[in-house]
Amino acid sequence: MDKLTLYRQAIKNLLKEYADLSAVDKEVDTQLLFDEAHDHYQLMHVGWINGQRIYGSVIHLDLINGKVWLQHNGTEGDIAQELMAGGVAREEIVLGF
Repeated sequence: MDKLTLYRQAIKNLLKEYADLSAVDKEVDTQLLFDEAHDHYQLMHVGWINGQRIYGSVIHLDLINGKVWLQHNGTEGDIAQELMAGGVAREEIVLGF
């Protein structure tokens, strides 16, 4: 498996794991957004809780020039460490925030 295919799979697996954890309310939809053509990947929350609008990116990752850019981490998890456990090289993870 080539590097980009491995990285794409590691990103998708990580986001799916967080999506499974975050499905806490029937009124808030957990959305996985995978744009493989442009290498943009996000976990989003969209919906309503007690009349309050919920909308936002929980995790946003991009593949740019062969590196995984962590654009946003709205969790308490160590996303970079989890990516490394999934096979992404440490030197190819960029903290974009």
